[in-house]
Amino acid sequence: MKIKSLSLGHLPEYAEVVRQSFATSARDYCLTRENCPDHWSFITNDKLSNKFTDGYYPFGLFIDNKIIGFVALSDKGEGVYEMNTLSILPEYRHLGYGKTLLDYCKNKCVEFGGNKIVISLADTDNVLKQWYIANGFVHTGTKKFENLPLPVGYMEYIV
Repeated sequence: MKIKSLSLGHLPEYAEVVRQSFATSARDYCLTRENCPDHWSFITNDKLSNKFTDGYYPFGLFIDNKIIGFVALSDKGEGVYEMNTLSILPEYRHLGYGKTLLDYCKNKCVEFGGNKIVISLADTDNVLKQWYIANGFVHTGTKKFENLPLPVGYMEYIV
């Protein structure tokens, strides 16, 4: 197992990891391209490539040269980093790889001089929220958007 920084050259492979990973929640919550076109399970390679700007740090978790996990940190300024798209292929879940990527991001935040990691997630996913709480995150709010069928929950981790 190895975690590496990713480039645009890795994009087709990690984009598929993101889509497959988030497809399970899309099924669980009956999300479709019609009712939630911006859900990560439907993200296009082009949209993901647009994220490659200054302050965007994508990382892949590799097993035998295959990306099985993905996460990205984005510098939001003033020591705040947003962690998004923490993704583990379904067949590799519940083996500690998500925590490995999460801990890696915590360490990277410190390395980058950050003091806080913020995340957003489906506020109705209590299992995932409890997992983040068990890993030191606190819930900071909830917001309902007109274009999303689920409320969005916000959490943060103070480094």
